[in-house]
Amino acid sequence: MKFEQETILVKGAAGFIGGNTSDKLLKKGYRVIGIDNLNNYYDVKLKKLRLSFLRKNKNFIFERTDVEDKRGLKKLFKKYDFVAVINLAARAGVRASIEDPYIYMATNAFGNLNLLEGCRRHNIKKFVLASTSSLYAGQKMPFKESLPVNTPISPYAASNKAAEAMCYAYHYLFGIDIAILRYFTVYGPAGRPDMSVYKFINNISKGKPIDVYGDGSQSRDFTYIDDITEGTIKALKKVGYKIINLGGNRPYKLVELIFLIERYLGKKAKIRYLPFHKADMKATWADVEQAKEILGWKAKFSLEEGIKKTVDWYLDYEGQL
Repeated sequence: MKFEQETILVKGAAGFIGGNTSDKLLKKGYRVIGIDNLNNYYDVKLKKLRLSFLRKNKNFIFERTDVEDKRGLKKLFKKYDFVAVINLAARAGVRASIEDPYIYMATNAFGNLNLLEGCRRHNIKKFVLASTSSLYAGQKMPFKESLPVNTPISPYAASNKAAEAMCYAYHYLFGIDIAILRYFTVYGPAGRPDMSVYKFINNISKGKPIDVYGDGSQSRDFTYIDDITEGTIKALKKVGYKIINLGGNRPYKLVELIFLIERYLGKKAKIRYLPFHKADMKATWADVEQAKEILGWKAKFSLEEGIKKTVDWYLDYEGQL
């Protein structure tokens, strides 16, 4: 399946992963229709900053549309001739999903269904869904795609599981080629302010305390944004129906992350330890053999490289945020 010079719909184009994926697609010669509702889950200034860079490319068109707006999406699918849809618009945040589970189901499950319906009605045969490593809670590491993920421990994870299940139904019934990508702790320049990497950099830089839930020994398979976007675009190839992990394949403890941020900022962290949250995972670790085999993908950036690039970006842009 070739998509060069063709039009791709990217849902969540003002978001962290969506913005970076759109940018890389444009650089590869694709035409991108980016849609986003610009919600205020975090500061909209950061979303507008990402869009400002994308709008410099004549092959990028932004349409402010909500994935839950069936009528708006119908008009969009009629207006443009898409060859593929990439859904990067999931509501993120484990703890926030506990506070308002309804909006997570509305966006992550029903919003994804609206996009699948658009593909079905307009004979679009390629669909890529961003999912999450949070589905692996309680499973043996490293996490393999074949593990049963039937017991999600947060509304965030449950809503992603629902989206994955509906994707399979549409693949089975209507022959849509679907790649589901389970991302592992994505970070990098212009990252989400609610994520630990951004929060730690921001607070340490400003001399504010950082909150660590537990003793800091919990670990994450941190994955740099450039690796994630490359894997996402590679998933446009024909795969049938596949669930594929995208992760760094090396867990780092939270204390190691903090140490690196301290090193590149040249400042010491003030740490405030809080009780471990029961909806959090103690560790994540991606088995990426399927990504290597099916997509020819593996992460290139170490955490050291990625954190340095992220800190450098923050120091360049902190006055604009």
